[in-house]
Amino acid sequence: MLFNSLEYLWFFPTIFIVYWILGSYGSLQIQNIFLLIASYFFYGTWSIFFLTILLFSSLLDYTLAFKVNHPSKKTAKFFLTLSVLSNIGILAVFKYYNFFIHELTETLSNLGIHTSLPLLELLVPIGISFYTFHGLSYVFDIYRDKQKPIKNIVDYALFVSFFPLLVAGPIERANHLIPQIQQKRNFTFKQAREGCYLLLYGFFKKIVIADSLAHIVNSTFETHQNYTAMSLMLAAIAFSFQIYCDFSGYSDIAMGSAKLLGFEILSNFKFPYFAKNIREFWQRWHISLTSWFRDYLYIPLGGSKGSKLKTIRNILLVFIVSGIWHGANWTFLYWGSIHAFIYILYVIFPKGRIQEKSASALKKSLQILSTFCIVTIAWIFFRAKTLSEAFSYCKSIIANLYDCPEKFFTGEGLTNTQVIPYILAVLLIDWKIKKDERKIGVPIFKKTTFLILLLIVYKVLTNKEAEFIYFQF
Repeated sequence: MLFNSLEYLWFFPTIFIVYWILGSYGSLQIQNIFLLIASYFFYGTWSIFFLTILLFSSLLDYTLAFKVNHPSKKTAKFFLTLSVLSNIGILAVFKYYNFFIHELTETLSNLGIHTSLPLLELLVPIGISFYTFHGLSYVFDIYRDKQKPIKNIVDYALFVSFFPLLVAGPIERANHLIPQIQQKRNFTFKQAREGCYLLLYGFFKKIVIADSLAHIVNSTFETHQNYTAMSLMLAAIAFSFQIYCDFSGYSDIAMGSAKLLGFEILSNFKFPYFAKNIREFWQRWHISLTSWFRDYLYIPLGGSKGSKLKTIRNILLVFIVSGIWHGANWTFLYWGSIHAFIYILYVIFPKGRIQEKSASALKKSLQILSTFCIVTIAWIFFRAKTLSEAFSYCKSIIANLYDCPEKFFTGEGLTNTQVIPYILAVLLIDWKIKKDERKIGVPIFKKTTFLILLLIVYKVLTNKEAEFIYFQF
């Protein structure tokens, strides 16, 4: 079930009404059981097989968590390792097995060894990377004595499968979400109002902005050889805002849905395209994943406490794993490597950080623009289906600039009016709410609520339903 589907429009109001009736007249346990059933129904609408994998993963971590809490550190470490290998093993089978088998077959073939290794005909369960990381963070925190095992299996299962977070995050932490699951939740109009505004803005970003830009991006990337340099640049910029509005739109809808049910979940975005450098970009983009890698990979490896060489190694490993996490394709690994390279330069030359704090408004604007350009170039590799397609796209820009500079503004292709209005709409609202995206009811948004609703309805009626990009991860 998609957030931007008609099914969700009847699903969520029904859940909302029954949920709060149970909250008023039933026990907290009954309310949680109902929410868990609703979450399983939400996920099961895609596939009963997907639901089976989710149930198995949840039961696995729930059981092993008690063993990880063993007083003997040796025993605890053994079961922690078992949990990690089991979770990574599930991911490896569904997401990476066919990719590695294909690459191994090609490598052997190039060496003159012709073999036919078996491939698995399995669909990748939607959101498997997200709920796997939910479970792993829970087990890691127990091993570190930051979390006690949850005896109530309903509470734990709800933590893993809470439907607003289930398929595309944010990746919640047990010590943040489980206490909210275990405590009575009260309906407040303030929280509900904020939730409604977040829902509205999320649908606006997804349906009006992201889906509109998707048509431009898809057609341009598929036939990029036929477009001018200006058109290719605009399409790359359009994808930067498509993926931002698509993913942050999902996160807004998730936060809004959770607020209406009495939950406060972690923020996932802090207006990343206002970042002045790559380091700041990753403090603002997909925050729940970035902090997950920081706490469970970067810091355990030593973080920045060792030598500069070790710090560089740790940064490189984090970005490589982040690239692989997004999918079994060399494009994602290359995308992560671009960010790693720029991030490492920032570590090697730290003087720039001091200068940024005292920089003028003009200099800060140029820093924001240069950071956005780097991110946009990296997004080309993220969007392309293959590395050769990504390089071909970049070469087309350079070749067209060199061969036909006179056609930069006059050649056929995309125009500013096809892209810029969507971008300005998002930037204007983001700038107005940049202090706190949770309290989105600012005057400019309140005054345009009816217009935004009309735009959403119009786009729903005229465009086909589109999946969220991050569902594939």
